[in-house]
Amino acid sequence: MTTDIVRYLTHPQVQIDPDMPVPQWGLSAVGRARTETVAQASWLANTTQIISSGERKAIETAGIIAGPLGIMIEIREAMHENDRSATGFLKPAEFEEVADQFFARPHLSVRGWERAVDAQARILGEAEAVLARNRPGDVLFVGHGAVGTLLYCHYAGHPIDRIHDQPTGGGHVFGFARQGRRVLHPWRRMEEIEA
Repeated sequence: MTTDIVRYLTHPQVQIDPDMPVPQWGLSAVGRARTETVAQASWLANTTQIISSGERKAIETAGIIAGPLGIMIEIREAMHENDRSATGFLKPAEFEEVADQFFARPHLSVRGWERAVDAQARILGEAEAVLARNRPGDVLFVGHGAVGTLLYCHYAGHPIDRIHDQPTGGGHVFGFARQGRRVLHPWRRMEEIEA
């Protein structure tokens, strides 16, 4: 008996535009090329549902993968990245500093950002709502690094901690068995997943 696998994929590299709201950023040429390569990967063959965040970079990633599989993507707006609109765009060094605090103080709002515990409850609720439908086949969620890490922490039984964050660059996947929600592997580059 095969076990249906649920995977969470973070969008790869984006085109950074400080003058545009972050949710409207699209994939960079590198991010798009990486996704086009992975769209042919054998580990995606049993995927029957692709569920995307409503942010442009996630939708673009999901769309590239859905094409060869002949699947329509489902967009769930509440799968968005942690709400950072209070600060808007932050330069990389400052962003990393605030992101560290976001994970280190999950019950507090850091500079007006959504609290990590709230973002975790939101992304978990979205994942479980989809899985409750119990449709056959593998499920691919396409989203973001911070909420993906919060989801991973929940299913892996870890406290919220940035030590469990995906490596830099995006385009990473963790997987778990739908039955029992057992984590099968932590973050791996999407190019390095095996079927």
